[in-house]
Amino acid sequence: MESDAHTALAQLEWQIDLGATEAIADSPVDRYAVPDRIETPKPKSVPAPALSTSSKDPIGDARAAAENAADLAGLQEALAAYEHCDLKRGARNLVFADGHAIARIMIIGEAPGRDEDQQGKPFVGRAGQLLDKMLAAIDMDRHAQAAENAVYITNILPWRPPQNRDPTPEEIAMMRPFMQRHVDLVNPDLLVLMGNISCDAGLGRRGITRLRGTWAEAYGKPALPMFHPAYLLRNPAAKREAWADLLELKARLGSSA
Repeated sequence: MESDAHTALAQLEWQIDLGATEAIADSPVDRYAVPDRIETPKPKSVPAPALSTSSKDPIGDARAAAENAADLAGLQEALAAYEHCDLKRGARNLVFADGHAIARIMIIGEAPGRDEDQQGKPFVGRAGQLLDKMLAAIDMDRHAQAAENAVYITNILPWRPPQNRDPTPEEIAMMRPFMQRHVDLVNPDLLVLMGNISCDAGLGRRGITRLRGTWAEAYGKPALPMFHPAYLLRNPAAKREAWADLLELKARLGSSA
């Protein structure tokens, strides 16, 4: 009996804790009666969404930002501030360039890979190591301080695409104005377009096996399409053609000295 009393008291205290403090009201309540008027809650005022101030013209914005860059440092800042390319949101670093800007040769690659994304420099992985060996074979070096031996290296895209996928046509198009300004600021004698993406951006054409070794014009400069070193790693037999292109590059550089 005493145990039942303790149990009942504990249950009562639990109900009080829940807020059940009144068992019987002063007047009866008909729970089935329909109220005369149903009060509908007034909707809360929701502020109108702010109008987006971002431009709908990524290429126009890229052109304006690039043209406003007075030097290479300004161009790098303009790229870093450019918000239309979603690749930057998934990349670790902006990969701008390497080498000496006084170089007579400017190499334009495709897009950064994992190693480039980590270090913030172009061509530093296995393909970059092969590129350095290729350049050394014609007495060129990205670390050289003399213009006749120096090489300046950059990529069409400054950010690594996810899973190293190919850049989309839209991504290439919005980067073209930046590349044009990049070439204008460095003002090299010759360009090397390495790989299909670089040829697409500079020449509007792909098909590197047909384009390689034939001089063309890109960004207002003489340009030589060449196999990308990553392609040569996968296809060692193509190194013979790559060597012929290097000799052609050296000969053209000597004739324009």
